[in-house]
Amino acid sequence: MERILAVDDEKNILMLIRNALEKDGYVVDTVADSREVLKLSLPQYSLILLDVMMPGLDGYTLCEKVRSSTDCPILFLTARTDEADVMKGLGIGADDYITKPFGIGELRARVQAHLRREGRKKRHLLTVAGMQFLLQEKKALYEGREMPLTKSEYAICEYLALHQGQVFSKERIYEHVFGYEKDSDSTAITEHIKNIRSKCLAVGAAPIETVWGIGYRWK
Repeated sequence: MERILAVDDEKNILMLIRNALEKDGYVVDTVADSREVLKLSLPQYSLILLDVMMPGLDGYTLCEKVRSSTDCPILFLTARTDEADVMKGLGIGADDYITKPFGIGELRARVQAHLRREGRKKRHLLTVAGMQFLLQEKKALYEGREMPLTKSEYAICEYLALHQGQVFSKERIYEHVFGYEKDSDSTAITEHIKNIRSKCLAVGAAPIETVWGIGYRWK
């Protein structure tokens, strides 16, 4: 049974999250004091929901501290959705974010989408334009060097590489990578692509091309 950790200083939000996700069969642990998270065994969790604005340790700081201890999806809960905030969250290792206030249906759908993605099993090697994808391990290598991609960044690269030459809109990428079809958030894809390009340029690669007005493709 999959275990989810929800961290928010508002106890009514935590109760809402627990009630909603327990109906889907998940075990949900809730923490109101963000500092307590550092005392937990994080590898036991399949997904973490993390509020941004919290006393003690804010969500950004906590995400940076725990990312080295777990590679499970981290979803921010936030009312701050301007580009700088989104870029900051995704840049430090978050996979996605849910805008407050959110509906129960959206919460359940996004959690299910990320956990479905985690459960996908792949057993092949893909090589495209100098980049190797170890599909089972979910790792990407360029000229033998492993790329430091987050899980979401890897998933986007893999999807585009599997369809090399095809152009996909931000909305289409989000729907296929995360499996969430209603009101998909293209802003997250824009920021993930920026992060991917930065990491690729650091090793001399530039595999993702922007097709203006349409979307992105793997060259």
